[in-house]
Amino acid sequence: MPLLVLCRSMSTEFMIWIISIAVAGVALVATLYNRLVRDRNRVDAAWSDIDVQLQRRHDLIPQLVKAVDGYAGYERATLEAVTTLRAEAMKFTGPTDIDRRGEKEQQLGEGLQRLIAVAEQYPDLKANENFLSLQNDLVETENYLQFSRRFYNGSVRQLNTRVETVPNNLIASGFGFSQREFFQKTSDEAAAVPRIDLGKTE
Repeated sequence: MPLLVLCRSMSTEFMIWIISIAVAGVALVATLYNRLVRDRNRVDAAWSDIDVQLQRRHDLIPQLVKAVDGYAGYERATLEAVTTLRAEAMKFTGPTDIDRRGEKEQQLGEGLQRLIAVAEQYPDLKANENFLSLQNDLVETENYLQFSRRFYNGSVRQLNTRVETVPNNLIASGFGFSQREFFQKTSDEAAAVPRIDLGKTE
């Protein structure tokens, strides 16, 4: 009889131990899963901020081209190049093809730099209030874009690290979490941005 009681007692303790391990395992999986979800949502929100700034940049370009064209109409190659780059960049929507979109947006930024440089050759254009307002808006947009890009790349780095490391990678593969691409990542700095010097606007 005492042996039976002892067996039942050990069986109960064993069951409690198994249940405790199971509960701890479920809690760990839930914690890791929630972290991955939080990181993924942060990346998506950060990309949304980039998208807003890119759209704002795209909206400003036709007005800038028109303003410059009114004073420097024969700078046709520069104006057409910026217009073409804008059209090519706008083909990429959403967080797909981020590498290619980043490349086009970088080329567009360089094109804008050349476009603004044209203004330096035309004192009347530099003094035009409409042009100055557009230039200020573009400077502000580029600054916001730089900040958004750094925040996005930082969020991507955190998500990618979590997806790659144990035990997060087991949860990530089981629930379909994957790495994301950096936006305009360089070998030196994940958030590097070629800063556009638009000159003084006062």
